[in-house]
Amino acid sequence: MRAVILAAALLAGIATLPAAGQSQPGASGQTADSVRKEARTDKRGLVEKNMQLTGDEAKRFWPLYDEYQQKLDKIVDRQNRVVLDYVNAESTMTDANAKRIARDFLAADTDEVKLRERYFRKMQHVLPPKKAVRYMQIENKLRTLQRYDIAERIPLVR
Repeated sequence: MRAVILAAALLAGIATLPAAGQSQPGASGQTADSVRKEARTDKRGLVEKNMQLTGDEAKRFWPLYDEYQQKLDKIVDRQNRVVLDYVNAESTMTDANAKRIARDFLAADTDEVKLRERYFRKMQHVLPPKKAVRYMQIENKLRTLQRYDIAERIPLVR
């Protein structure tokens, strides 16, 4: 049962993923694979292309974007360490280890949600509300793709 809890924790937040042919952020006809590739090579460019910011909006948005990305990177690093802990302990997983890994992953996930909430509030001060929401949607789609890619490669706890 505890193994199921860990698997659920590792898969948290991946409830939906657009079909491979469905459009992703921005330009119609982009597939999930093309968005993944573009996000790996130039995430900032992908965001810029999809945000359609005015000059004044861009001056206020990009410093906040950079700040958010730096903080998000730290959380993603924590999540990646937890995944590596799981992969390294998979064949010898104990109940205690499974609990620790699940706690660490959920804590990092919680911190990511808090960060997203904090920066959404900040984005609303520098962008019109619809554009602030648009940015959060873009980030959510990109994070969903990243989470799906991780979940797809990790076997369930035995």
